[in-house]
Amino acid sequence: MQTLFTTEQLRDPDIAASNQVLRTCVHCGMCTATCPTFLLMGDELDSPRGRIYLIKDMLETGRPATEAVVRHVDRCLSCLSCMTTCPSGTHYMHLVDHARAYIENTYKRPFAERMLRGVLGGIIPRPWLFRLALMGARVARPFAGAIPGKSMLAQRLRAMLALAPSSVPGPSPVEKPGVHPALGPRKARVALLAGCAQQVLSPSINEATIRLLNRLGVEVVVAQEAGCCGSLNHHMGQHDAAMARARTNIEAWSKQDIDAIIVNASGCGTTIKDYGFMFRNDPLREQAEKVAGLAKDITEYLSSFGYAPTREKPDLTVAYHAACSLQHGQRVTADPKSLLARAGFRVVEPAESHICCGSAGTYNLLQPEIAGQLRARKLGNIKATRPDLVAAGNIGCLTQLAGDGLPVVHTIELLDWMAGGPKPADVP
Repeated sequence: MQTLFTTEQLRDPDIAASNQVLRTCVHCGMCTATCPTFLLMGDELDSPRGRIYLIKDMLETGRPATEAVVRHVDRCLSCLSCMTTCPSGTHYMHLVDHARAYIENTYKRPFAERMLRGVLGGIIPRPWLFRLALMGARVARPFAGAIPGKSMLAQRLRAMLALAPSSVPGPSPVEKPGVHPALGPRKARVALLAGCAQQVLSPSINEATIRLLNRLGVEVVVAQEAGCCGSLNHHMGQHDAAMARARTNIEAWSKQDIDAIIVNASGCGTTIKDYGFMFRNDPLREQAEKVAGLAKDITEYLSSFGYAPTREKPDLTVAYHAACSLQHGQRVTADPKSLLARAGFRVVEPAESHICCGSAGTYNLLQPEIAGQLRARKLGNIKATRPDLVAAGNIGCLTQLAGDGLPVVHTIELLDWMAGGPKPADVP
């Protein structure tokens, strides 16, 4: 794609990076075939190619973002299916992330929307505050249907209450910074991203991760100061908040003598593996690149480290839901399925496994109608496989797919169970 940025514009490192991305796009349109919003809406501007044209025009002219540009960019899930499909290697993720930050700097959203996005970006990354918010939402949840109107704000409020869990687990001991020693001779030492939303919604995921790694001879460190990876803020265009949270993690992990950084929420893993790019013009670049290189999804690490079940083979069929951030963002596709099969489960993969379930961080809160359509489509494909339960590697997907009669369990909880850990609560 030909670009027309001036020499002065290209002195901006963000414009220079986006210019490189734009120049790789050859207008072929193959991305439209796998874009969830284009499949649902049929609008070229709600496809990656259409959004690329909008972003290119916005950046080249230097004009503030318009309502139309914001609407179509906001509808992008950042599922990155287009990057898997693209034959030219166009790094759409970097382009749309830049566009979102540009929008936040140049476009004034309606007051209610600014407040909502500010609340989401300020509360969810702080576990103690998020836990309090969920407790309040649990009380208000029965009254969700009483919220009047068809406005986007009303839809969003109803979606937020609908997604709130009926009960909120208490804090887990593994949330606290500390060292969890290996059982037997120590074979490796890793840091675990404790995270933010996941440790509140499902603390059993981190507990299962630590238990399994300890039994395999891996010492696990939950580093002091490390917390939210920054992805939630990053994908809402809240650049400074995202960089601050990422910086805190980089500095915390750089003090540790570790072999890997284990991530069991794939959305977080995609962002941490991109820290090198995010800090490419920062004095912390070298440390950021090192942290990005150490980051591993838990299934990626187990596959290279060694995993073997100790229990008898279960008579259960598991539908594996491939989280977009894992299959498209990190290109980890075979490891989760092969580990589940090694553990003794019958593994099935639904049709359209490359299409997003509609979670996408805060997307199901900010775009509830589209997210609801994608959820229904995903659940229909999953149920067609007639599974006993669903396994996934991302807390957003687990939350999005829950509540429709099928147990939804994190992959690591199933692997831990079959290697000697407790049976997950949701397993039938």
